[in-house]
Amino acid sequence: MHRSLRAEVDALRARHPGRSPRVLDVGGGSGAWAVPLARLGCAVTVVDNSPNALAALHRRAREAGVDRLVDAVQGDVDALADVAPAGGADLVLGHGLLEVVDDAAAAVDALARAAAPGSAVSVLVAGRYAAVLARTLSGRLAEAMALLTDPEGRFGPDDALRRRLDATGLRALLEGCGLRVELLQGDGVLDAWVPGSVRDGGPAAARSVAELETLAAGAAPLREVAARLHALARRT
Repeated sequence: MHRSLRAEVDALRARHPGRSPRVLDVGGGSGAWAVPLARLGCAVTVVDNSPNALAALHRRAREAGVDRLVDAVQGDVDALADVAPAGGADLVLGHGLLEVVDDAAAAVDALARAAAPGSAVSVLVAGRYAAVLARTLSGRLAEAMALLTDPEGRFGPDDALRRRLDATGLRALLEGCGLRVELLQGDGVLDAWVPGSVRDGGPAAARSVAELETLAAGAAPLREVAARLHALARRT
């Protein structure tokens, strides 16, 4: 994900020399993505409905020395047009957003409208099949069955998430809102399954895990069992 977003930022700089790429991070919370993107020279607007998260964002940006590039706005995706101009962003992020909103299609449509024509929308969402596997391995078979068969990928009314998606569902959701999917990859495909004894094997082991994860992220069969699915789609 970091590499793909860095490549998008580099391409934006090439297309718009002399100005900072304009990034809109919807539901960006305390700045896990906003601050690194600001370090790359992007002007980032974070829209989030939590004042506590936005306060943490201010502190994080200030400590990183990029507070002049980060703007915090209280709001949510349901009224995004009220706080973010249509077509005003060179890159729009909706990470960890679609699994918690009431209407995923309406949220994607709002993200797409906020992107300038030709610009990209980056979406990160919880994966359905990773949740099925995790519950199967822990012996929670009823929940695994529900996750596998429920249309929204939920295990029941107590599920904190409103939905989990597979690759086919995510692609259909994005394309249904007029976006062209350019990249669909897994995030957290195999690294969660690596034994702790291997993880503790030092820098060489860490590099091996990272290399394995990079290879697995784009492999279609393995991508389906990723903890999260990441898509980069473009507004045509």
